Amino acid sequence: MSQRPVLGIIACNRTVGTEVAQTVINRYATAAMRHADCAALIIPSLPDYMRATEIVGRLDGVLLTGTPSNVEPARYGDPSEGEGPFDPDRDRMMTELVEAVIAAQRPLFGICRGFQEINVALGGTLRRDTSASDELLHHHAPDGVGFDGMFDHHHQVDLVEGGLLASAYGAPSLDVNSVHYQGIGALADGLAVEARAPDGLVEAYSARPNGAPLLAVQWHPEWQADANDQSQTYFHLLGRALRGEL
Repeated sequence: MSQRPVLGIIACNRTVGTEVAQTVINRYATAAMRHADCAALIIPSLPDYMRATEIVGRLDGVLLTGTPSNVEPARYGDPSEGEGPFDPDRDRMMTELVEAVIAAQRPLFGICRGFQEINVALGGTLRRDTSASDELLHHHAPDGVGFDGMFDHHHQVDLVEGGLLASAYGAPSLDVNSVHYQGIGALADGLAVEARAPDGLVEAYSARPNGAPLLAVQWHPEWQADANDQSQTYFHLLGRALRGEL
């Protein structure tokens, strides 16, 4: 039996009890491992103790996940305090990872915060009003909605003709869940738009920096992925990328 590719999944610093732990929400790991058909290793966000360059060569690709924390505004040149919670060590580790993965020509995929992170790491900016602007759809469910109910908040995204996602889905649009208060401000140079919300907000992008396959989405394909063929397609693309087929 041939060995499956190994995906590195970034961890977050979150308080468990009274201590800080390295955490990955299971649904990200299980959706990727099952539907990309890969093994996985968790990458600690402990940049004082390890370098991304020490591990990237031992991985077949990296996934940057969603999480409750936000990227610190200073990372994209915004002097304001912004809205936490923040995870500065994850910010540092993800920046190193993005640089190292691209340099090593490994696949880099992102979901939600990961989608925002990659854009910031490559020089783009974020906006923090995606559920408070009269110019935009509400990209997050109203306050007071239960946890599962947040993922019932949906809108359409239009896929860019000829793009990677349009080809994979064979459709001009998708209905996606929407669970984010922040989104893309300025898109980083070199990233190609794959999908937009009806209000024009970028919801997915791709690129091949240094030949490295890169694909990130703002929505949550990992949510109940076993019951959603559309979500599984995203992870099928990840599996192809890990095997050098994308």
